[in-house]
Amino acid sequence: QVQLVESGGGLVQAGGSLSLSCAASGRIFVINGMGWYRQAPGKQRELVATITRGGSANYVDSVKGRFTISRDNAKNTVYLQMNSLKPEDTAVYYCNAKVVRSVLIRIEDDYWGQGTQVTVSS
Repeated sequence: QVQLVESGGGLVQAGGSLSLSCAASGRIFVINGMGWYRQAPGKQRELVATITRGGSANYVDSVKGRFTISRDNAKNTVYLQMNSLKPEDTAVYYCNAKVVRSVLIRIEDDYWGQGTQVTVSS
């Protein structure tokens, strides 16, 4: 199986910064897309940012210019640097990885981290 372990997050004042990381381990042949999602209380989970294996990134409009997603393919790790945080960024943040586990059976499966709380106070 594949495990995604997140770290980072916490409590920060508005305007501050936080950094998240998510490391994948287990039976991995290659990880294609990786990304971060978030879910605020009473709301559906939404995409925050994604990044391809080649490093092409996409962001939801609300975080453009403030958040930066990056990845280290050698470490199977994805990062999210969050600057100029706002109270509306408060949510549980989840990492996602699209993993191909076998060179013989090239099926891509979705894996999720356990979630990490980000709280931005006003």
